[in-house]
Amino acid sequence: MKKILIVDDEPNIIMSLEYTFKKSNFKVFIARDGQEALDILETETPDAIILDVMMPNVDGYATITQIKKNEKLTHTKIVFLSAKNKESDIEKGLSLGANAYMTKPFSIKKLVEKINELLEK
Repeated sequence: MKKILIVDDEPNIIMSLEYTFKKSNFKVFIARDGQEALDILETETPDAIILDVMMPNVDGYATITQIKKNEKLTHTKIVFLSAKNKESDIEKGLSLGANAYMTKPFSIKKLVEKINELLEK
């Protein structure tokens, strides 16, 4: 079973993504900010992470910077999912090591397709 960590502070997005990925046979972990995500990553090694940029406490950019320092997570695919949709935001997310960057509002179907595509590589 593939594992995915969803990191977002919006309850509706968390619920939708959790439902969708569980239905797609993923084991789902939830974090509501970057610090919760980093705490989960101390004991879990997900195949993929969906990461919001704007969150309380530790934002997505700081979170990915910490994730990239962890050698056991080098094969984990990371997709930013954010309302920040300027070209500079997307470039920053990709330059920090994200495998993809999708903007909100988003298509859950396209997000699932992107995750599956990244995991097949």
